[in-house]
Amino acid sequence: MTVNIDDPAFVHPSAKIGKNVSIGRFSHIGPHVILLDNVTVMPNVYIDGHTTVEKGCILYPFASIGAPCQDLKYRGERTFVKIGPHTTIRESVTINSATGEDESTTVGSNCLVMAYSHVAHNCVVGDHVIMANGSTLAGHVSIGDYAIIGGLTAIHQFTRIGSYSIIGGCSKVVQDIPPFMMADGHPTKIHSINAIGLKRHGFSEQARKNIKKAYKIFFRSGLNTKHALEKISSELPSDSDEIRTFVSFIENSTRGISK
Repeated sequence: MTVNIDDPAFVHPSAKIGKNVSIGRFSHIGPHVILLDNVTVMPNVYIDGHTTVEKGCILYPFASIGAPCQDLKYRGERTFVKIGPHTTIRESVTINSATGEDESTTVGSNCLVMAYSHVAHNCVVGDHVIMANGSTLAGHVSIGDYAIIGGLTAIHQFTRIGSYSIIGGCSKVVQDIPPFMMADGHPTKIHSINAIGLKRHGFSEQARKNIKKAYKIFFRSGLNTKHALEKISSELPSDSDEIRTFVSFIENSTRGISK
């Protein structure tokens, strides 16, 4: 089990490097960085701060991971970046550390963050998320599992994107996108459920029907949020995990729901 460090790469003596790690030429690994087993760092990658990159990740050239956040209230406190296992970080991606003592910016497992994308301070990106080229998350954004963010899409700070949702390219997202939805536009609007994505991920026909009915009640019936949720609760099965997830997401929204 070896570590392959090309010359000239800088790896601080205090950095913790796992087994079968490869670090390319001109890459920089800071003193508090942890690279777990089977991580590949290609040439010209910058990793600093209290950053942990879990096993099997691949980082492409010119990615910058763990640099201080671009938040004017940041005062140098200790913060963290955590990258989950088997995630791919493509060229020129920036993932900034958090703001606030002991806070974290996290990207989950098996994600694909494509070239020139940006994950700002205190973001929480779930598992199996795809961020297409040039997509941008402002601070404190939350992205649910299996969500897809289209290229050149910008997401406003504190906005939440629900699991299994998909957002079209060049969208401007300023309010929450519930789980299972398909959204697009400038500003973003909900257009339908993510029917193809749900089918691909093994949602049953009945589950998809329930989600579609909840979508029609909430977005197409003309009811306000309170009455729409009451109608969903009364007309759809209470034991449906998908409906519970959909309702809970809306009930906990602070920025409001895109319509």
